[in-house]
Amino acid sequence: MKKWIALLLALTMVMSLCAFAGAEGTTTLTVACWDLTTTPYYAAIKDAYEASHSGVTIEWVDMASQDYNIKASTMLSGGDTTDVFCVKELSDMQNWAKEGFILSLNDKIAADGVDMSKYAGMDKCYVLAGTDEYYALPFRADYWVLFYNKTLFDNAGVAYPTNDMTWDQYAELAKQMTKDGVYGTHYHTWLSAVANWAVCDGVNTLADGEYSDLAYFYQLVQDLEDAGVCMTYDELKSSSLHYSGAFAQGNIAMMPMGYWFASTLIGYIKDGTANFDWGITAVPHLDGVAAGSSFGSPTGIAVNAKSANADAAWDFVKWMCSEDGAKAIASTGTRPAYVSEEVAAVMAAADGFPTDETTAAALLPTAIALEWPVGEGVNEIKTIVNEEHSLIMTRELSIEEGIAEMQERAAEFIAK
Repeated sequence: MKKWIALLLALTMVMSLCAFAGAEGTTTLTVACWDLTTTPYYAAIKDAYEASHSGVTIEWVDMASQDYNIKASTMLSGGDTTDVFCVKELSDMQNWAKEGFILSLNDKIAADGVDMSKYAGMDKCYVLAGTDEYYALPFRADYWVLFYNKTLFDNAGVAYPTNDMTWDQYAELAKQMTKDGVYGTHYHTWLSAVANWAVCDGVNTLADGEYSDLAYFYQLVQDLEDAGVCMTYDELKSSSLHYSGAFAQGNIAMMPMGYWFASTLIGYIKDGTANFDWGITAVPHLDGVAAGSSFGSPTGIAVNAKSANADAAWDFVKWMCSEDGAKAIASTGTRPAYVSEEVAAVMAAADGFPTDETTAAALLPTAIALEWPVGEGVNEIKTIVNEEHSLIMTRELSIEEGIAEMQERAAEFIAK
């Protein structure tokens, strides 16, 4: 009996040791995110990473989108050990970095030779203000392109827009396409759609207090309105016509809009809401600004300073923001931050996406400027600029008067 008990104890110890070794050989990384069940790329990321990293399991920590900023900040300030946090707002990253909640990534970026040029400038959004320290990397970056209706151009016998048009050339093309009930172009009511193009040079920002660079774009749009080339701001406001519904009607030749509209348009074609061939090009540019320049907003990812798996967490962040991670994201129809021909090919392979070379080339932006910078007073300035934008577009103020008001009102909030 004693021999049997001793044997049983020995067997139990061996099984315990094996179980312990198995647990030690597996790493579970927890990653804070939002809207897990309605965001397809999360599953694609998890599947692709686990398939290529044996012994690592990704466990998403889901929160509602509208609650994410507050909940994530509360978790970090309370010492939560969730390994990785997705970054929804750039201001959150700045606050988290200042408080020491997330790790500086500079040494890791240098040690692993991460090619920062692949992010078309969006990586700079994750540098802590006043330093050269990166605290996150971008894995998504929605930017603006020019959608166009191929069927209308074919019917008119007019050559398609290209990836290297100036705004003046675009305006002339829009006028050429305006006939027989067809609008040459369409502008949604947002400031983004009308005048944000001034930031595409990577120098001007919407929070620098100097808005004379917007005048060209306001004049361009108002001239096109006056010529009947596009619907007016007042028409769109009074009818509450959404840009997606307007373009789906099939009587608009071109429309500058965020890349995200591509998946909506693909769905419209499939379900019969829209019935025409379409493509995209790079947005037009000013003389002296490189073709393929645009603006947008990134989504990033950072390592929690309290993570017990900091090295593994960094490996996941690095992979998620790499070409392999970008391909997984792109496979779901989402625009990743990483720019390469291979990633563009994955995006272009989506069912229903245009197959022409011009559209494929538009998936390789030259540079993406930040739509709104991060900093003290920016939220107040954003409100002011949008208010004056509405007054300019309704023509309650002239372009010159509206810009003067922007500058005078914003001056109070410009960081000294």
